Amino acid sequence: MPLSPGGTVPGRSRLSFPPLPFSSRRRRGRPGKGEPSGFPGSGGFQGTSLLGVCAARVVSGWTSLLRMHSKKTAVRYYVGIDVGSASVRAALVDGCGTVVAHAEQPIQIWEPQPDHYEQSSADIWAACCSVTKKVVCGVDAAQIRGVGFDATCSLVVLDKQFQPLAVNCEGQNHRNVIMWMDHRAVSQVELINATQHRVLNYVGGAMSVEMQPPKLLWIKENLQESWEKAGYFFDLPDFLSWKATGVTARSLCTVVCKWTYTSDKGWDDSFWKMIGLECLVKDKYEKIGNHVLSPGEAVGKGLTPEAAKELGLPEGIAVAASLIDAHAGGLGVIGADVKGHNLPCENQPITSRVAMICGTSSCHMGVSEKPIFVPGVWGPYFSAMVPGLWLNEGGQSATGKLIDHVVRGHVAFPELQSKAAASAHSIYTYLNSHLDLIKKSLPVGFLTVDLHVWPDFHGNRSPLTDLTLKGMVVGLTLSRGLDELALIYLATIQAIALGTRHILETMQAAGHDINTLFLCGGLSKNPLFVQMHADITGKPVVLSREVESVLVGAAILGACASGDFASIQEAMVKMGKIGRVVQPNHEHKRRGTTMSSAAPSILQRGPGFTSDGEDKHMVVPKKQTAPLRKKIHETPQGEDSSQGKSQEQQHVTQGITDLESTVEHLQGKAVGKHKPA
Repeated sequence: MPLSPGGTVPGRSRLSFPPLPFSSRRRRGRPGKGEPSGFPGSGGFQGTSLLGVCAARVVSGWTSLLRMHSKKTAVRYYVGIDVGSASVRAALVDGCGTVVAHAEQPIQIWEPQPDHYEQSSADIWAACCSVTKKVVCGVDAAQIRGVGFDATCSLVVLDKQFQPLAVNCEGQNHRNVIMWMDHRAVSQVELINATQHRVLNYVGGAMSVEMQPPKLLWIKENLQESWEKAGYFFDLPDFLSWKATGVTARSLCTVVCKWTYTSDKGWDDSFWKMIGLECLVKDKYEKIGNHVLSPGEAVGKGLTPEAAKELGLPEGIAVAASLIDAHAGGLGVIGADVKGHNLPCENQPITSRVAMICGTSSCHMGVSEKPIFVPGVWGPYFSAMVPGLWLNEGGQSATGKLIDHVVRGHVAFPELQSKAAASAHSIYTYLNSHLDLIKKSLPVGFLTVDLHVWPDFHGNRSPLTDLTLKGMVVGLTLSRGLDELALIYLATIQAIALGTRHILETMQAAGHDINTLFLCGGLSKNPLFVQMHADITGKPVVLSREVESVLVGAAILGACASGDFASIQEAMVKMGKIGRVVQPNHEHKRRGTTMSSAAPSILQRGPGFTSDGEDKHMVVPKKQTAPLRKKIHETPQGEDSSQGKSQEQQHVTQGITDLESTVEHLQGKAVGKHKPA
């Protein structure tokens, strides 16, 4: 049955109006891409939030102000439309990158069986039309210059007449989208990876079950009727540009990142024949795309009359070749001017930055001038995000979803809900405050010194590329109260941050030179999440001035398609703006975070980190913890050996001992059973 995200009534949309440039610059935390209100780190930081609260406005009054402002300044606007996992959002963005109006509407998700996640392309398009009409209401149509789409990398299946085809055994044609996070094609991806075909070099050595070839193979093997009737397979971003223009062109971003296309050689016939999908070659790739455009390039003749009417936009305005949602977020933040912020990436090339788009899942986008092959990290992809640069994409399959799962599944969750409601805060704002209360004089990271999480509850996307991995929590007690819930929440965030550090270290070991993180997405509104990433990676975190960076990235596409900017790079600099910089807290790292993170770091980094010929997929805890034990007992410069510190050392040492025993026990059970993806 369909899931109704966040308890929001399907069909209802939320419309928000940020302040005009000349008004008070207070901001509202909003749900990130695809997240319902109240999702971890999204819309709940109100009142005492990091970003503040935008005062409510009357729609009619805002429309009048907008008309006055528009006529006076002749501002040019661009529409960005983002399809996330659970909602569709649209924004009206001006040429300076300011979000003038924003609207959001939930979309349905079906989960007919475990690891199967489906959506409806008709439902998604209807939501796109609804939110777009709202954000452009009252705006002079002549000022709207272009439209850009981004979406999750989900697979859309249509027949030869462009009608929806079922991707399920129930034959429900309206459920014609296999979502990005669907893991039904496990055996198919194992078959593909066993070929060791050369195209796998561009996906970190192993294809993910979340990419499109294994999903196509699953349909052929399990839904013969749909396979025979199929006329077109679209990545969701390309489906949206087709709906808007009637042109079946694909974006270089989608086909390169999720379909094995390369910008220099195109499709590789031998790959599709090797995996049993030679029929796609025979029809000259018409079903999956034989006309490829660069992101931001104008598609066809712009909006068709039908699409223009449905979206509430002028006929013929420019429509851009699309991007995957994470890549749009990267476009919206990574190119911002950092002068005057005392950041290590100032006066450094853009290759010193990584854009982290953190919502339901997280993606880590790093660019380079030359191709860098990173084990377990997707890419290098040429011009898939920033034209002329190679892209590497790390990722974590469950981050916001994992936090939500851990918190809502705890026995103390009803108590948390009640207390958060009574204090008029979101559950995550309340948890952050509760952690501040129980930490006393210690850094908050020290609270989890004997509680550790392995965060791969939905497998490991990067850099271990092992979808069979499962999550683990070490250090549980019989406690059932709110304190324990807060600690598990903290330990989960730390584990996610350690996963980010693992990805960054792997990228750096392969040749990337990264010194600054640029965060956007729902979780970037959570100050605890942001600070833990700064502390654990040791790198400053840059937050965008506009919290809706993914929508700004989509609008940048529309701006380029309109011809108002000469290049993506020019639009990135002019429309991407820095808001806040969060520095690593070195005091926390010295006293708390390093100690509390030591043990989960072993879990996170265990597989694949031996170098003496042993099975690289086995954890060798004592060998890896010996340096940590030694480091713990070394007195840092400038700090005395007080009794209090001695107790901390003993506590951490005991925690590591417990972890070693636990991992060795699990290891014994896993011998002969663990296989790499």
